[in-house]
Amino acid sequence: MALPCTVTLESALAQSVRETVLDGLRSYNRRHAPPPEFQVLTLSARDDHGRVIGGLVGETGWRWLHVDLLWVEEPARQQGLGRALLHAAEQEAARRGCLHVYLDTFEFQAREFYEREGYSVFGVQEDYPPGSRRYYLRKALSESRAPEA
Repeated sequence: MALPCTVTLESALAQSVRETVLDGLRSYNRRHAPPPEFQVLTLSARDDHGRVIGGLVGETGWRWLHVDLLWVEEPARQQGLGRALLHAAEQEAARRGCLHVYLDTFEFQAREFYEREGYSVFGVQEDYPPGSRRYYLRKALSESRAPEA
């Protein structure tokens, strides 16, 4: 039997509704899994003037690193900066006790780059964005190279 309720598209109160939903979901999850102890991981690459020309944004939790964003400015690409950011993130994640990394990339972005770095596709979202694909990749940190001196 369904409870009587009203479903509403929120606008002004969306943040408080989001927080209530997130709190409820976290409460449920704690009964089935340990706290993830998420920690933000943010790296920047700056030029000689201190301007950000690349960066990586992610978080660690449940012994995984999730790379949410990795970007390198156009003129700085193909020079190893993306690789340096990714390796630095992997090394920090390993220091935090992570065993794996996961991320996603679009068909028109960097799938081949990640595969060269030891990542493998574990999922594909077809027609996202329309006419393209989104790839989900993972890597075991034990497959990573030893930290560079």
